[in-house]
Amino acid sequence: MAVMDDAESRFAALVAHFAQRPGVAPPQPGRRRFGSSALTVDGSIFAMLQEGQLVVKLPRERVAALIADGTGQSFTAGKGGPMKEWVAVPDGDDATWQQLDEEALAFLQR
Repeated sequence: MAVMDDAESRFAALVAHFAQRPGVAPPQPGRRRFGSSALTVDGSIFAMLQEGQLVVKLPRERVAALIADGTGQSFTAGKGGPMKEWVAVPDGDDATWQQLDEEALAFLQR
C-alpha cells in the first residue's frame, strides 16, 4: 500500500502545481467514471492517476519512445488494446512526473 500512498501523494502535488494554470481543472472526486481522478484542461484529460500510475496523453511518437526506453507502459483503460496516445508511468520521481505532465498539457494546448 506504500506505493499507492506515494503515488497518491505525488499526484496530489501535481494537482496543486497545475491547478493554478489557465483552463486546468483538478480531479472531480465523487464522479465515478473514466477520468474521475484526472487533471483536465479545457475539459480534456491530460493526466490522471490510475492504479498507482501516472497516465498522460502525449503524441503517439512520444508514447512509443517512453515505452521503448522503459519509462512507460502501454495503457489500455481496460479496453484490451493499447491506447496509442496514452502512456502509464509506474515509477519515476517527482521531476519526471511533472515533466511528463507539462508535455501532456502542452500537447493538448497546441
